[in-house]
Amino acid sequence: MDAVRNPFAPGAGSQPPELAGREEIITAADTALQRVLLGRPAQSQMLMGLRGVGKTVLLNKIEQLAEEHGYFTSFIEAPEDRKLVDLLYPKIHQVLRKMSVVESAKASTHVAMRALRSFASAFKISVGDFEVSVDPEPGVADSGNLEFDLTELFLKVGDAAKAAGRGWAILIDEVQYLSPDELGALIVAIHRINQKALPVLLFGAGLPAIAALSGDAKSYSERLFIFPKVDALSHDDAAGAIRQPIEDEGETIDENLLEKIVVLTQGYPYFLQEWGYQVWNASERSPITVECIESAGKEALRRLDDGFFKVRIDRLTPKEKEYVIAMAKLGAGPFRSSEVADVLGEKLTTLGPRRAQIIAKGMIYSPAHGDIAFTVPMFDEYLKRHWIKD
Repeated sequence: MDAVRNPFAPGAGSQPPELAGREEIITAADTALQRVLLGRPAQSQMLMGLRGVGKTVLLNKIEQLAEEHGYFTSFIEAPEDRKLVDLLYPKIHQVLRKMSVVESAKASTHVAMRALRSFASAFKISVGDFEVSVDPEPGVADSGNLEFDLTELFLKVGDAAKAAGRGWAILIDEVQYLSPDELGALIVAIHRINQKALPVLLFGAGLPAIAALSGDAKSYSERLFIFPKVDALSHDDAAGAIRQPIEDEGETIDENLLEKIVVLTQGYPYFLQEWGYQVWNASERSPITVECIESAGKEALRRLDDGFFKVRIDRLTPKEKEYVIAMAKLGAGPFRSSEVADVLGEKLTTLGPRRAQIIAKGMIYSPAHGDIAFTVPMFDEYLKRHWIKD
């Protein structure tokens, strides 16, 4: 098969050729975007799911929809080692510059720029190679209290967006890496935006714990946001994610092979893309048949092991690796933290700090009190292949 025509896209956040099984989430986001532009209330969204289920892909799709509806957009990936204010500053500056060319929004954009300058001063934000060329507005977004100041800044940006007849969509990936204060400040700001009926929406994505983290930050978050669960695809949607791109290229795939791919990947979108990519390349001609599964499977596992899985295990210290290896010995999970302690032969209380560090690195999460599970699908199988001796 012609590798140049290969329709599959295995990569972090890469748009797949067929966005199967996500219609409900996309429709809800599209409806919210349109309602807010009409001045009607709508809930922001926090997409939650394991690694490799396509959360970033969905954020990119929502950003595309927002831009089609005339929104200014700001996309941020929250890393573990940077503050939210440092990430927001250049994005808001960029959005305000775009708003400033709209005649009806020039005055309110100038006000928002002054608030942004005050905000930058209050939080000692490093502005890099550019700086807001206005004077700060004394008493606006300059208290040094993130919750108060972020809310004031968002209100000013929302006023400018409304004056421009447009909306502002903020998209934040890896929400679980925000500090409790940062997440709480965002929630308060969106709450106030909603009260003022300003055209601003927040779309976040993160690991399954973000619903609990949001609730811990502000108890009313469940009324501000919907929390769609992004999970593995159903059998039919997973099959469609492989079959449809191949047929769109005028080729076909044997149903027996298709069934094997769905089973081997457990319907996880990232794995589906990798397997689809490999079986296409491994097949000499159409239809793509089960004969290519051995060579395609070896290459798919090699690439997943050397990339998707390895980059995650490499982030752990030796002691943290011992912990996740003990988890893998128990299976896919979830399981009780006490069971992991038993495998390690250590007391549960002494393992608490280690467990917390691995959670902070986004490798594991607690689906329920006292339970623990991997954030990476099929990670136990990877560890058994490379780290656990029979």
